[in-house]
Amino acid sequence: MNPIRIAIDAMGGDTGVGVTVPAAVSFLAAHDDARILLVGQPEPIAAELSRCGATAGDRIEVIAASEVVASDDPPAQAMRSKRDSSMRIAIEQVKAQRADACLSAGNTGALMAISRLVLRMLEGIDRPAIAAQLPNARGGATTVLDLGANVDCNAVNLLQFAVMGQALVTVLDGKAAPSVGLLNIGEEAIKGNEVVKEAAERITAAGLAFHGNVEGDDIYSGTVDVVVCDGFVGNVALKTSEGLAQMLASFLKEEFTRSFLTKASAAFAWPVIRSFRNRIDHRRYNGAVLIGLRGIVFKSHGSSDAFAFEQALRRAYDAARNDLIGNIAAALPRQPAAGGDGEHATPPASVHNRAMQVNRG
Repeated sequence: MNPIRIAIDAMGGDTGVGVTVPAAVSFLAAHDDARILLVGQPEPIAAELSRCGATAGDRIEVIAASEVVASDDPPAQAMRSKRDSSMRIAIEQVKAQRADACLSAGNTGALMAISRLVLRMLEGIDRPAIAAQLPNARGGATTVLDLGANVDCNAVNLLQFAVMGQALVTVLDGKAAPSVGLLNIGEEAIKGNEVVKEAAERITAAGLAFHGNVEGDDIYSGTVDVVVCDGFVGNVALKTSEGLAQMLASFLKEEFTRSFLTKASAAFAWPVIRSFRNRIDHRRYNGAVLIGLRGIVFKSHGSSDAFAFEQALRRAYDAARNDLIGNIAAALPRQPAAGGDGEHATPPASVHNRAMQVNRG
């Protein structure tokens, strides 16, 4: 079996090599069939590898890149002016088929812009979306998209997100027909703005396993497998869930160490408390995929620690091992056309069939 190769933007994120390199070393210790390409400035990468007791070799390759995309760089500037950035060079490894996936904790806007420029879109998809999993009360996770790539969306964009989200869950979770919900301010069909109403009609006509409108609490109750929304709403939902998880974790720690009696009670309750903390720990769900591209690109949270970044690495590895792009491209033709006119019409299946010819060169 060929090794799974992951290119890491080693300089990205709030901490850079202090997080990306230790996470890579730990990840490789648990995955014998993986190879890591660390892209960035060789000196700090080598120093961090040495601190971790590792060196570049058969399973770790260092690829030099002289520039770094800063968190406040405008996407257009990062795309046009920083052609030798660690982010761009990492993405280009996927384009050149030297890596099966790319992972960065850097500037989200820049990552999206550069990925779209370098890798291009799957045919039949207008815009890429950011898709990630959020824990739900059923013990699993709900896949939500878009989580910030597209602030303004039309109904066709939301339809395409539904198709890609369903295909993503089918590929990674093995569900034959994942249910899809459209995030709205109420379950009734009359609720929402005109874009959401039209999207509901198009998703229904496309023949997906459409549950209908869902509300914010349905994400965490596990009402559906996939929740579709525009990037503005999705990003707010994501950041809210992360903040809530951090608050609950801090509350549990403080409340169960406040008194002797509480400490004694906590000794018996600790297994349950620990399980609950793990369930709501947003770090365990780190790693969002930029779906719709002709290559696998994952985004880690910029403030991730090594544990969280390693979780994102595992997701990128699983996506590459399961041939996420090929399977999504193959799934797209099976969705009936939604109809419509002009550029807002969903291409017919004959057009979607060409998406199977995934160009990684």
